[in-house]
Amino acid sequence: MNNYLREQVLLTSGVNVLKCMRCGKCTATCPAFDEMDYHPHQFVYMVEKGDIEALMKSGSFYKCLTCFACVERCPRDVEPAKIVEAIRLSEVRQQGKNHLVPDSIPDMLDEDLPQQAIVTAFRKYTK
Repeated sequence: MNNYLREQVLLTSGVNVLKCMRCGKCTATCPAFDEMDYHPHQFVYMVEKGDIEALMKSGSFYKCLTCFACVERCPRDVEPAKIVEAIRLSEVRQQGKNHLVPDSIPDMLDEDLPQQAIVTAFRKYTK
C-alpha cells in the first residue's frame, strides 16, 4: 500500500520530490512549524521515501494553514504545500476520516485563532 499511496500523492500533487535539496527554507518560513510533528521539508522527503502512512498518522498535515509560504520560499519550486494538500485529500477520501463538520466549528473558536485558518480548514476538510 505504501507504493500506491506514494504514487497517489505524487500524481495528485504534481510535485517532483526529487528536486528538493533539503535546505529547510520552506520549514523556516512555515507559520505552523511549532504545531507540526513533521515539517514541510520532511513531508517532501517522506513522500520521496514512501513513508506516507507515518505522515497520515501524525496529523501534521492538518496543522498546515495552506498559506503557501513554503512554496514562495523554495529555491527549487518543489511546492511542499501541494504535497500536504495531496496527503490531506488522501486521508479525507478514506471513509470516516473527515475531521471537521460545520457544527463543530463554534466549539473550536478562540481569540488567537486566525479567521483564515477557520475558512481554510472548512474548505479543505469538508471535501
